[in-house]
Amino acid sequence: MASFQFSNVYIKDSFTIAGPLESEGQIHKFDLTMDDYYYHEKTFLSAEIKMQKVVVDNLLYRNKLNQKIDLLIGGDLSNQLTITNFAMKDFSIPFLGVYNACATFAESLAIASTFIEAGFIKNAIVITSSHNLNAERQFRFPIEYGAPRAKTTTFTATGAVGALLTNVPSSIKIESATIGKIEDYDQKDATHMGAVMTPAAVSVLMDHLKDLKRTVDDYDVILTGDLGEIGTEIFKEFLKINYNIKIKNHIDAGCEIFLKSQEVYSGSSGPVTLPLVLFNKILKNKKYKKILLIATGSLHSKDTTNQKKTIPSIAHAISLEVLT
Repeated sequence: MASFQFSNVYIKDSFTIAGPLESEGQIHKFDLTMDDYYYHEKTFLSAEIKMQKVVVDNLLYRNKLNQKIDLLIGGDLSNQLTITNFAMKDFSIPFLGVYNACATFAESLAIASTFIEAGFIKNAIVITSSHNLNAERQFRFPIEYGAPRAKTTTFTATGAVGALLTNVPSSIKIESATIGKIEDYDQKDATHMGAVMTPAAVSVLMDHLKDLKRTVDDYDVILTGDLGEIGTEIFKEFLKINYNIKIKNHIDAGCEIFLKSQEVYSGSSGPVTLPLVLFNKILKNKKYKKILLIATGSLHSKDTTNQKKTIPSIAHAISLEVLT
């Protein structure tokens, strides 16, 4: 059993930054939007580092914490967590760097919640980011190449998201977490993340329901991220064929950021995709009181892809309760 329930873990605040293309999509209100991909820096790398620092600064300032944080947890897509390591070095706060690709934010939530529930800490900030022009260069092709894109390809979102977790009751409670297992269905196509990550999403969902004796109908919404349009169809078909589950309360974050007219093919990807949709759409819809997050990650690198290896995937589930 890899599911844990929490009794005293809450999300007190969040701060989100979205890139230029993201701010022109389906969601129009973020805490801050970038007017260009450089974010007034000299390189895209420096821009993403600045994004994370701005998120943490705002969470500290708005909550009058003055760096009174017990723990920072987070990660990004760049080699050896380059972005997060450089961003967090300016904060004199204990730090855990984590990597689960696009499932990094959920992994961070699960770890921070465990520390708080155990009584080891009182406050934690979880952070993640992605930048299209950094990630595409690492995992696919530099944009300057003008390489043709497959219809199954998702488009890495640009943005940064942070959340302040605490043991002080607030309107958003982290109720439980299910840690996923690595799944590998012999997929090798790095341009088809939906097919790669669907098995992990289904696996952690079924573990979550089994461990906690629940059904999909116990939730107002199940938010996956980031399967994309094609991956979403595979996810629904997988559940129907293998478990006779016809899921009706499902939303995929990868389908919720961009407009079809923006020509991003199968939708959004990147570790910020799910939290951008969570904090700027799902939690602002008052009809969602019980929310299940399933963050998905593709665990490949440019080296494993070039060597024609299969692509493992991971997913973690976090359930939230919106208290009134």
